[in-house]
Amino acid sequence: MDKDSKIQEEFIQNANYRMDESLRMIKICLDKLSEEAIWQKTNESTNTIGNLILHLCGNITQYGIASLQGLEDNRDRDAEFAVFSGYSKSELFQKLKDTVEEAKKSFNNSSSENLLKKRSVQGFEFTGIGNIVHVVEHFSYHTGQIALLTKLQKNSDLGFYAGVDLNVKNE
Repeated sequence: MDKDSKIQEEFIQNANYRMDESLRMIKICLDKLSEEAIWQKTNESTNTIGNLILHLCGNITQYGIASLQGLEDNRDRDAEFAVFSGYSKSELFQKLKDTVEEAKKSFNNSSSENLLKKRSVQGFEFTGIGNIVHVVEHFSYHTGQIALLTKLQKNSDLGFYAGVDLNVKNE
C-alpha cells in the first residue's frame, strides 16, 4: 500500500470512528429520556431532539451518501424541523444508525479521485474530503446539542467517558 492510500485509509477510519462516537453518545442520551421528552422544545428558538435526529439523517444523507455516490439529492430540509411526533426513540435511533452505516460505507467505497472531486452541495463547493469533514463536524455539533438538551432535562452527568481517566497527559 502506498503512502497516499495509507493516508486515505487513516482519514476514513478516523471519520468512521468519530461517527460511531457521536452515535454512541446520542444512544446514551436517548436511553435517559422519555418518549415525550424527545419532542419537547425548551423554547421557541430551539429544536427538539427528535428534530435534530431527523435533521442529522437528512444532512448525512445529502453530504455523505447522495453527494459522494452521485445520487439524486431528495432532501427536504424544512420537513426535518416540521415534525413534532410520529417517531419513537427506538425508531429515531434506528433511522440514524442506518443512515450512519450507509454513510460509512459511502466513505469506505470512495476512491481517491472521488475524494478529491469537487461538487456542489447546498450551494457550497466541497471535495469528497470536504463533504466527509462536514458530515463528521456537523454530526458532532448536533450531538453536543442533544447532550446539552438531555442534561437540561435530566440534571445529571451523561457518563460518556465513565471509567476513563481524561486527565492523563499526552505522551
